[in-house]
Amino acid sequence: MQATVRIERYADQGRCVAHIDGRVVFVRFALPGELVKIALDEPYDRDDRFWTGEVVEVVEPSPDRVEPSWPLAGPLAQGGGVGGADLIHVSLEGQLKWKSAIITEQMRRMGHVELEDVPVARMSGDVDEKGLHWRTRIELIADEAGRASMRKRGTHTRVRIDTMPLATRSLLAVARANGVWDDEFKPGAKIRIAVPEPRDIHVSRVSNKTLLETIGDNYAIVVDGHVRAGSKRLKEVVDVDGKRYKFGIDAGGFWQMHRMAPLALAKHVMKLVSEQLQGVQSATIWDLYSGSGLFTLPLAKTFHHAGVLSIEGGHIAVRNAERNLHIGKVGNVTTMQGDVLRKLRNVPEGLAHPDVVVLDPPRAGAKAAVCKQIAEAGARSVIYVACDPTSLARDTATLVKLGYELRHIQAFDIYPMTHHVETIALFVRREG
Repeated sequence: MQATVRIERYADQGRCVAHIDGRVVFVRFALPGELVKIALDEPYDRDDRFWTGEVVEVVEPSPDRVEPSWPLAGPLAQGGGVGGADLIHVSLEGQLKWKSAIITEQMRRMGHVELEDVPVARMSGDVDEKGLHWRTRIELIADEAGRASMRKRGTHTRVRIDTMPLATRSLLAVARANGVWDDEFKPGAKIRIAVPEPRDIHVSRVSNKTLLETIGDNYAIVVDGHVRAGSKRLKEVVDVDGKRYKFGIDAGGFWQMHRMAPLALAKHVMKLVSEQLQGVQSATIWDLYSGSGLFTLPLAKTFHHAGVLSIEGGHIAVRNAERNLHIGKVGNVTTMQGDVLRKLRNVPEGLAHPDVVVLDPPRAGAKAAVCKQIAEAGARSVIYVACDPTSLARDTATLVKLGYELRHIQAFDIYPMTHHVETIALFVRREG
């Protein structure tokens, strides 16, 4: 079924809102204000409260609309559908506007906090790259012929690809050098490519030979969990305020994907912590959901007078963090591995009352019980790093009820061409 609708506003998950006979329709590849023809997803005669659909023709375009720079990720009607870039039809400025609007609305609706438009910072180099070439990690699947492919949205169909425009130039160079696009894998095999960004060269200005020589074996091509080429342990470097921090990361483990995200996020977190601990001679810092120590290491090295508690659920990530701290000659960190909520019930006495809490929870957020543990521990400041505006807003409402107020919020566009956005918020306990 097709219909012509006027798009009203942004919604979550990279969609926009329209109405058909009073029923809400969430539309992919649309923009507010547009008049578009859409195809409804089947079954469209169900009794759900809403329908979903996708643009098949734009009658009156938004000024923010552009031709998709990666057509394969665009609308099905234009030969796309592989997913992974649901804002590929939106200009770079329009993407910032979209993400700001979503965060602001979710904070108002679910966080019960009225804000001006939340600022969204673009990463260095993204304009020059036109929003492409930012992912240091990608995941593919082998099609029936064993060739690298991506799934078409909503189906089991696999579409063969011979490049991935969101991947960094370094990753693409490694993929070509290792024949990823021409190789034959076992049908259905899961292929992961991870290439830490070289920090000491300007990637787009050097020859392919120089780029590959600089990367060396600091990359991984992982097939069904086994390293097929490169190294199992990858080396990442993060420069913050003139200091370089070195990390060892498991090839299959989590690390911020955007080539500039670790630098931007760590720098902002460090700035906020420094402001909160100004004049404090002895402090306790909690780093929750700490991963491989992106924040833990610079926090411990910078605030060497502080005791730092690091809690992370993944045992491999904790092992990496401990190794990174050892190599960095850091001795003021206590690491704990396990569920954050459970571990917070058994914090060592000397670290039980934090001055500052940094937390970077998964997409579902920290949730009320963890927020309550933080408040009961007497934390004066909470720095919340969020990859989902809805979860941040929900936890904001909880923290406000527990006696905190939102003092600062800044978003970072570390996922260009997608609806995803990272946000850092500072909460400070209210006096009295």
